[in-house]
Amino acid sequence: MNQSSLPSLPSLLGVFAHPDDESLLAGGVLAQHHAAGARTAVVTATWVPGSRRAPELAEALAVLGAGAPRLLGYGDARNPEAAPGQPRLVDAPLDEVVGRLVTHLRSFKPAAVVTHDAVGQLTGHPDHVRTHQVTLLAVEAAAHGCLYPEAGRPWQVSALYAATHSESGVGLLGPLLERVGKSVLAVDDTLVTTHVDVTPWADIKWAAVLAHRGEVIRERSLPGILARLSEAERRQIICFEQFTRIGFSLTSAAADRLTA
Repeated sequence: MNQSSLPSLPSLLGVFAHPDDESLLAGGVLAQHHAAGARTAVVTATWVPGSRRAPELAEALAVLGAGAPRLLGYGDARNPEAAPGQPRLVDAPLDEVVGRLVTHLRSFKPAAVVTHDAVGQLTGHPDHVRTHQVTLLAVEAAAHGCLYPEAGRPWQVSALYAATHSESGVGLLGPLLERVGKSVLAVDDTLVTTHVDVTPWADIKWAAVLAHRGEVIRERSLPGILARLSEAERRQIICFEQFTRIGFSLTSAAADRLTA
């Protein structure tokens, strides 16, 4: 599909826990929105500028057309090198983390936001769960001028989505993750509200994943697992993205669906 035939899509902000989550979970949708001329950006809750994963994140976001990294600067629950001297995301004061994200929401002014689901994205990583919780609170808080007034003028997001995997949609990922000793947490099919075929943007999505070179070489990381598959098997996994629409007060036509 060429760019001229793409529909108008809303501005989109991704909020994810780690570098590479954006590419794996919503890389296709981010690339799709960028190709349609929509503004896109990504906030990453953990790791800091100057860390080894920051340049890889910058490269991945450039591939996706999602601008420069926006790092909240907290530590990874399972990797102390992410932010030396800083609290882990899961230990940081909730009010502080929410306030930092509200600043980005009010600055970027997205129509739609996408983040992790409540179960923590297949493996239940505590940073994924915390990012989901923080994003829900920040999206609501951003609309109220009396909350975090120092973070800028109020902004009301029109649509909020959680990237997820349904029980029937896990497919090849299930046995692949179990083979390296990881849990597989999927949601009931009825909780998935939006299915997006991102095949036209799969090559861009995969290039963004490959930008996270430090993860690609790891045996148990999802980028590493995907890199060892045949192209046909890999495309079965990366060409479809699933989301749950999270309901709250909506005021814009952009809230109708993630893709127009």
